[in-house]
Amino acid sequence: MKYFKLIASLVLTLAIFYLFNTQLGAIPPIGKFLNPYSGVWQNETDEKVTGEITIPNLKEKVTVHYDEQLIPHVFAQNDTDLYKAQGYLTAKHRLWQLEFQTFASAGRLSEIFGESTLNYDRQERRRGMGYGAEQAIKEMSKDPETMKYVQAYSDGVNAYINQLNPKDYPVEYKLLDYKPEAWSPKKTALLLMYMTKMLAGADSDLEYTNALRIFGKDKFDMLFPDFFDVTDPVIPKETDWSFIDVPQTPSPNGKAVLDTIREIIDQPNPDNGSNNWAVSPEKSATGNPILANDPHLKLNLPGIWFVMQLSTPNHNAFGATIPGALGVISGFNEFIAWGETNATRDVIDWYKIEFNDDRTQYKYDGDWKNVLVRVEDIKIKGKPSYKDSVLYTHHGPVVYDKNFKSDLEKSGYAMRWVGHDGGNNQKTFIDLNKAKNYNDYINALKYWNAPAQNFVFASTEGDIALWIQGKLPNKWEGQGKFLMDGSQPKNDWQSYIPQKFNAHTKNPQRGFVSSANQHPVDEAYPYFVFNDRYETYRNRVINDYFNSKDTFSVEDFKALQNNNYNLKAAELMPYMLEHMEISSLNDSEREIYNQSKSWDYNNDMNKVGPSIWRQWYAELYNLVWDEFEIEDIAMKNPFTYQTIYLLKNNGNDAFMDIIETPKTETAKDLFLIAFKKAVEKLETVKKEKGDYKWVNYKGTYAGHLLQALPAFSRFDIPIGGDRNIVNATSENHGPSWRMIVEMTSPPTAFGIYPGGQSGNPGSKYYDNFIDDWAAGDYYQLNFLQSTESIAKVIGTQTLIPATNE
Repeated sequence: MKYFKLIASLVLTLAIFYLFNTQLGAIPPIGKFLNPYSGVWQNETDEKVTGEITIPNLKEKVTVHYDEQLIPHVFAQNDTDLYKAQGYLTAKHRLWQLEFQTFASAGRLSEIFGESTLNYDRQERRRGMGYGAEQAIKEMSKDPETMKYVQAYSDGVNAYINQLNPKDYPVEYKLLDYKPEAWSPKKTALLLMYMTKMLAGADSDLEYTNALRIFGKDKFDMLFPDFFDVTDPVIPKETDWSFIDVPQTPSPNGKAVLDTIREIIDQPNPDNGSNNWAVSPEKSATGNPILANDPHLKLNLPGIWFVMQLSTPNHNAFGATIPGALGVISGFNEFIAWGETNATRDVIDWYKIEFNDDRTQYKYDGDWKNVLVRVEDIKIKGKPSYKDSVLYTHHGPVVYDKNFKSDLEKSGYAMRWVGHDGGNNQKTFIDLNKAKNYNDYINALKYWNAPAQNFVFASTEGDIALWIQGKLPNKWEGQGKFLMDGSQPKNDWQSYIPQKFNAHTKNPQRGFVSSANQHPVDEAYPYFVFNDRYETYRNRVINDYFNSKDTFSVEDFKALQNNNYNLKAAELMPYMLEHMEISSLNDSEREIYNQSKSWDYNNDMNKVGPSIWRQWYAELYNLVWDEFEIEDIAMKNPFTYQTIYLLKNNGNDAFMDIIETPKTETAKDLFLIAFKKAVEKLETVKKEKGDYKWVNYKGTYAGHLLQALPAFSRFDIPIGGDRNIVNATSENHGPSWRMIVEMTSPPTAFGIYPGGQSGNPGSKYYDNFIDDWAAGDYYQLNFLQSTESIAKVIGTQTLIPATNE
């Protein structure tokens, strides 16, 4: 039983909880946790999937069928009841996760963990997460229908919370000694801001400012080009852009502010991304369009996604939901299928702000503008609150100033982020769930602001499409690469790209659409698109695959989602093996050299080649970019693709030289030095784990959100892949939901994710999908067509209105 492992771990280690690798504080009272009447033992139950449940203010009864995977199939008579039921059921199975994510988003973790998370909370408040959620609520409030449904979802969550006794609280509340609070529409907005931060909260402006100051423009442009020599974009190269009649913002010929930036706020995981694609009827083995999606996110338990079917007499949607948000996010209905990948567009810029003496005003356009002060009252468990006064300009919040990560007395750095603009993202998914054709799809996308996404589409009418959708600033050439002067109006965002001119394609001649976080367009697109570390390997493997033959089946789609081919290694490792001087290799080094030569460049889990490559390239990459290891200066190393390009094409460049040695090294020298270092590391791995097969070297795991105790996590998951590979599974990151939909009538769909439907670590449904997911298997999704359909149903619950209403 999992809780015996947990208790043993508690007693033996007196564990300290960690979140995001940050110490969170001491364990709460063990006595309360082990109380036989209200403690952990009360959680050792299976989920109830039968009977009747009374829900306040429900208009009509709602039928919920559960299938073998514990997926709820919800049949309501109207949309309000549907979203109320969705809120209730999501809370029933994922309450702690549902709420905890919003605490993290709002910068409220100190209420749970104490002073140890204060800096994290200050960071998120200064990032403007709460402010952005408030702007989203204002925008959603302009649409009464959206707000009605968001409120219904909140009411459903609260209906579940209000039915709970303390003994029934999810185990994490007992472990951390706190209780759930009421849900509200703002919490849904905070959840959406959390996703916006994960997918559109990264930038490199301040690090690039340091690099420009240190290395100069010519070297910077070489290391960080706008386009690589190979471009295989999301939107096909042959796309005609002549219909665009709004020009790019002209350049004001301003200069970057070349300050020295020593510290930056935390950035989202750079591996956050996804794959999606669709083939046309002509390219499908059955004549039906087929669509696939697999978002690449952190491998968490409970799983990021919660799969549901949401049905009323007017629409019937199925797929992955996000606890806290309404509707299906990646899924399908009777007529269309849709999915997303991250467009990774640059929607954050930084401005240097000059204050007056008392910091009540800031300089702008030759005058002084008033600063707005937002006092963030951060509650701390067991201690008095901490008040942080965050200054706001028309650009946005001043994140860095003399009070936070900076020593600038009368200046600061303000963030301009589209995530602060507000938007009705929730309506996009509400409308996609109901959409019947291409026009409905593009009308739903118009409400989507951020994070910018590549929305893939297929329909039973035979259409396929892909839109890169988001609120995207129309920047002048180069705008946003570096820190800008916030006092100059010419540096502001002057306008946005009109939504109809966002890059898109419908039914392209090649017969397929695809995206894998690569460059959205080629040089012909008439707007500036910043190279935001776009993917350059997965996209080419995917597109080469679809160009390799005439037609494709669902089985082909499964094979591609689980494809382990390492194009990055295939483009560099043969060159390294050919050009490395091997006369000095000892016996163990020569053995690993020979193993390298025999590798077929597939990252299959029982091969040693992937381990050799990973360690060798890591050592090589660090040697090449030792110039970027500068103490107390925020730096970001050059792109992977450009690194490999330089190693192969400019091996005598000065960056190849190791700073700490008297010799002048070249790429050829680095290959050997890095190889010998890699062999030492691999020998250590072999001693510790018995071998350095990829599955053991990589050690994939799905960690509990708290990163706390082994009993709540899954370790040593047997799977191949890696970052930059279509099967993008690294140590703790990868395909968080795999979905394939064939547009039959009704659609035939397959899906799986690395977790389980239950958020209760003691449930058999907590992590029961992981082994099948790792093996590349799928479940056929049981798309029920009516409430009378009970195929593969293991239980039925009925939600009924309260009798006294």
